[in-house]
Amino acid sequence: MYHHELRGSNLTRAMLARGEERIWCAVGDEGDQQAMMDHSGNDFTAYIVSYSNGYFYCSAGTAWEFAVPIKICAVMQYEAAV
Repeated sequence: MYHHELRGSNLTRAMLARGEERIWCAVGDEGDQQAMMDHSGNDFTAYIVSYSNGYFYCSAGTAWEFAVPIKICAVMQYEAAV
């Protein structure tokens, strides 16, 4: 059986529609893939709080065309090559 899996900005819209209030996302204005590539140093990540008129809005009020949900987790020593 085929299951349609939501990804990227489509998943963020669905999460907001089901009532989630703050979704940590990689954001950008050129596409989901670009949003995922430009988030070094947290310059392009934000808590998305709403979607309206074709734009995602972050907690600071900035509008973004694309918002991809991401996870942030602590790096463990075995991952850090220390």
